[in-house]
Amino acid sequence: MSAGQDSGSAALGRGAYVVFLLATASIALHVADDNFLQPQPGTSAMDHLVSGLVPLAALGLAAWGYPRLRAGARAVVALLLGIAGIVSGIEAGYYATNGGLSGDDYTGVLAIVAGLVLIGLAGVTLWRSRRTDDSRRRRYVRRALLVVAGLLVLYLIVAPASVAYVVTHTARATVPPAELETEYEEVSFTTSDGLELRGWYVPSKNRAAVIAFPGRKGPQRPARVLARHGYGVLLFDRRGEGESEGDPNAFGWSGVADLEAAVAYLRRRPDVDPDRIGGIGLSVGGEMMLQAAAESDGLRAVVSEGAGIRSIRETLAIPETRMRIEATVAHAVVTPAVAIFSNTLPPPSLEDLVARISEPVFFIYAVPGQGGEAELQETFYDAAREPKELWLVADAEHTGGIEAEPAEYERRVVEFFDDALLGATG
Repeated sequence: MSAGQDSGSAALGRGAYVVFLLATASIALHVADDNFLQPQPGTSAMDHLVSGLVPLAALGLAAWGYPRLRAGARAVVALLLGIAGIVSGIEAGYYATNGGLSGDDYTGVLAIVAGLVLIGLAGVTLWRSRRTDDSRRRRYVRRALLVVAGLLVLYLIVAPASVAYVVTHTARATVPPAELETEYEEVSFTTSDGLELRGWYVPSKNRAAVIAFPGRKGPQRPARVLARHGYGVLLFDRRGEGESEGDPNAFGWSGVADLEAAVAYLRRRPDVDPDRIGGIGLSVGGEMMLQAAAESDGLRAVVSEGAGIRSIRETLAIPETRMRIEATVAHAVVTPAVAIFSNTLPPPSLEDLVARISEPVFFIYAVPGQGGEAELQETFYDAAREPKELWLVADAEHTGGIEAEPAEYERRVVEFFDDALLGATG
């Protein structure tokens, strides 16, 4: 190679490093903006130390190490950071189509652009550094093996970590139309960690009330059923969703505080007997109801429909899943990633929590269901104390019992709450 070619390669290398630094800095700006400069309403920078400092440290380490790596490793780093940049900006894309851009969404758009630049840089680096000094057969075998290894890393590590980021940064941004078929009130209450949650309340006619959870969309149909039978019903946006403050977490790891605040609100209502409060939870809402019933004494009866896997603990409770190495590895990545991005430790095992519930509990599930619900319901049921009920809804989808068997669903759920909450009145 001539001196002129050496000079051109060096200039290309310096130029690539500048591009890498600028793109990485753009992603770092969004991380800082999201966690420290413009955190979610009701939260502060101190609530995001782990979710902010860990990614910033990783980005800083990448920026320091990039010029010290061989070309192939540089391409891998650029590719991984490119994917991370796009994922970190997904919330901006979501909110742009669900209410419009605001706050840190603008730096999120910048992070997406930076991610695309880094992926392009990775491709250029791989192309320019490809080996051509050995046999064609060896080159193809080596490249095929690298592609396979890369796909495995993407599937087992990058994809689960990306899912963890998305579920801790996006939630329903709007409030759905109210279709409760009865009069209701706009209400708000505050959690023990200072977040204002907003929702709807249908006043009670029988001195009992039920929390229908999570959110204000999915629970509306069971809420209508309960309201027809005289129950007060509370629906509300969980933290980070709709009109409620806080950081979202689709796995509901911090949601018990929301339910405890909801119970406290109902206890203050003049139309509600404090000893006649129950809850019905769908999917992750069912999981959160079970934990709330185990850790506090405010809920006198709980219906859990479609509860399943919310951390590696539930994954390991399913023998069939333990035999699937890829599923176990994926959940082993998701759990610590959610912990980092949500600044929250994983919750206790649902099986252990269910064993601590002293009030009536009713498990409803479908097959095959979703997220381990079919495999875990009998485990939960066996662990629960009496009185308890278990119902497999034939031909139902996940949390679709009320659609598949509307009359039977109404009969079973209403009778369960009647026995648990109204029994003392005869």
